[in-house]
Amino acid sequence: MRRTLSALGVAGALLAAVAAVPTVAASADPAPGAERSRATDRPIVIGHRGASGYRPEHTLEAYRLAIRQGADYIEPDLVATRDGALVARHENEISGTTDVAARPEFAARRATKTIDGVAVTGWFTEDFTLAELKTLRAKERLPQVRVGNTAFDGRFEVPTLQEVIDLARSEGRARGRTIGVYPETKHPTYFASIGLPLEEPLVTVLKANRLTHRNSPVIIQSFETANLRKLDRMIDVKLAQLLDAAGRPYDFTVAGDARTYADLATPAGLTWIARYADGIGANKNLIVPRDAAGKLLAPTTLVRDAHREGLVVHAWTFRAENQFLPADFRVGADPVARGDIQAEYELFYGLGLDGVFTDHPDTAVAARAGLARH
Repeated sequence: MRRTLSALGVAGALLAAVAAVPTVAASADPAPGAERSRATDRPIVIGHRGASGYRPEHTLEAYRLAIRQGADYIEPDLVATRDGALVARHENEISGTTDVAARPEFAARRATKTIDGVAVTGWFTEDFTLAELKTLRAKERLPQVRVGNTAFDGRFEVPTLQEVIDLARSEGRARGRTIGVYPETKHPTYFASIGLPLEEPLVTVLKANRLTHRNSPVIIQSFETANLRKLDRMIDVKLAQLLDAAGRPYDFTVAGDARTYADLATPAGLTWIARYADGIGANKNLIVPRDAAGKLLAPTTLVRDAHREGLVVHAWTFRAENQFLPADFRVGADPVARGDIQAEYELFYGLGLDGVFTDHPDTAVAARAGLARH
């Protein structure tokens, strides 16, 4: 089925390139009805794993804070438990995001598995029932970068998809606005290979919540393509193909398809994506590349090319700390200190971006509020 959802402090050539791009209110070749925020013709703000710059990621508190900071969508990464429940974790290996390694009752479950062709050692959600996972507590995944978040270690549970949906609805009612859910299916080929496919339980939960239509506040994303094409036949919510700056979808590797993410980011690749998806979630470097020193190069035509196919463009991931920013926007030499993330938003908003995945939703909302003044 072809989808029809329609879609600073930088020097030299980069400034010229940005100046030549129309404003966000009239982005290059936008398709009618492109997914925007509740304010007309503004990019949406997606709380990446919640407000993960301020709370341990993929916890109800991180999602709640993202909503309070003005996020339009919250993003749970989905993995499966042994009994088929969908829970929000960055990976199915959970030693970095929970206290499982300190739980002697689960010591024997430490294992080494091959996930998407890579050997991984640790504890895996598919070896735990939901009830067992609920006894664990979340912890900060980047403790040396986000030291303040470690104060919340041990306080929050691993949430289910249903709990994330319930939170979005209750917080939306309290604030008089719709909060969307933007789930990512993690390692779908792997989970299918062990008899725990993600698509059926995901669709079941969405149907139970009457979130099955084109205008439902749901966007499903994946780094793989086969499961999105399967979901396109199963449900009519919006779909987004994730594109990384290197590598290829793992389902392509399994199928012997030689195409890479770079191939999918070409006009021909975007035409193919538009057959089943409504948008792309692109690594920022596919939109504005960086050189070996981390300095920004001239923008590519990816946003324009995607809009011409009726695809919206959401970019990831915006983070305020210097180590994640381009060299142009770093402030001082401390890698964990905050840089000039406002300038980065202004650059990308100026290129006609339709949405941002951010660990710090308040900063994206603040930068978006300045668009009218520009």
